[in-house]
Amino acid sequence: MSDISLDDFETEARAFLNVNAEKRPPREDFVWGQGSDDAALFEEIDRETEKVLLGQAKEWRAKRYDAGFGYLTGPEQFGGRALSQAHQRLYDLIENEYDVPDQGFFGIGLGMVAPTIKDHAQPEVAAEILPKLYRADWVGCQLFSEPGAGSDLASLQTRAEKDGDEWVITGQKVWTSGAHYSDVGEVICRTDPSLPKHKGLTGFIVDMHDPAIEIVPLRQMTGGAAFNEVFFNEYRVPDSWRLGDENQGWSVALTTLMNERASIGGGSGGSSNTKLIEMVRHFGLADDPLVRQDMAQIWIQSNVNRYTHQRAMDKMKAGGLPGPEMSIGKLALTRNMTSTVDFVSKVLGARVTADTGEWGTYAWAQYILGVPAMRIAGGADEILRNIVGERVLGMPKDVGIDTTSPFADIKVN
Repeated sequence: MSDISLDDFETEARAFLNVNAEKRPPREDFVWGQGSDDAALFEEIDRETEKVLLGQAKEWRAKRYDAGFGYLTGPEQFGGRALSQAHQRLYDLIENEYDVPDQGFFGIGLGMVAPTIKDHAQPEVAAEILPKLYRADWVGCQLFSEPGAGSDLASLQTRAEKDGDEWVITGQKVWTSGAHYSDVGEVICRTDPSLPKHKGLTGFIVDMHDPAIEIVPLRQMTGGAAFNEVFFNEYRVPDSWRLGDENQGWSVALTTLMNERASIGGGSGGSSNTKLIEMVRHFGLADDPLVRQDMAQIWIQSNVNRYTHQRAMDKMKAGGLPGPEMSIGKLALTRNMTSTVDFVSKVLGARVTADTGEWGTYAWAQYILGVPAMRIAGGADEILRNIVGERVLGMPKDVGIDTTSPFADIKVN
């Protein structure tokens, strides 16, 4: 690991940013009724605008990578700089002071897919792909969910059959964010249907531009189409692009899922407590004891979630493996988001369903419509509760096709 001090690193980072980006203006205090009242969880933009924004984001990412700030913590053999997480946090804090293109396009590829490639791909393949991902020459997506295997990922039916030095993939994936602008994807397939459902899976990296892969947009109720269906029509992938060992894809999937839950669970929930407090004051409810109690509960939950996530991230940074804390963090986030929906609906009443043009009212409908998606993304709430119950609390597994009831041997007269 490089021994550059944080002070020297900060000087280097600021020198780069001062030359290549403009400082953001000081953030103004939130004032009810001023500026945009947008409360949407998901930014709904048309494909043409998205293409322009993606181009700007990729240009910035390439400039940042070429200057040595694109893969700070990565191994040097994979194009990284081998710096510490403290260096990464410092750079993120500094860059946040500057007006740079939105980097959200790369969240899945760099937050979920790239770490899996680093840990499970063959070294020469990781050395080829990771620099392209971190430089934004390529964008990555995650191909896990299927129409009949969403939360129960191990029930997936997309097949991969060995044919010499290649695998032939046939099947369908669904709810794939960003598939339409991605260059590569991480897919989990069933490679041995004779094995128990968690055992016969294998992971692969796929070329999203191959004509044997068909991408169809899905329109969600918020109005956007960020999700896609993806069809594999006898797509061929070389065995060298396999992730991990054959039929050991469940461990590959867990690596990705834990990173996904870490990135989602650490979010703010899309709304600020300040905005909620000012809403309460505007509508004359600041002295209502029940409203104050609900507001306090949201504040407490959001802070507990933040500390829980930080504890889990510190464990990972110290060399530990991601554990069930990620599921707890994701559950805590969606619980707080659901509490926010209930709170906003109670305060605004009919204003949230009737667009009267009043600032800070109907705009919340986009938030309310977006929360159900967050309760599914990264593992549905019900599945995560099972994980916490079984792995944290030690409760028996639910009875299913691959489990036996703990009461099976009890005879009833």
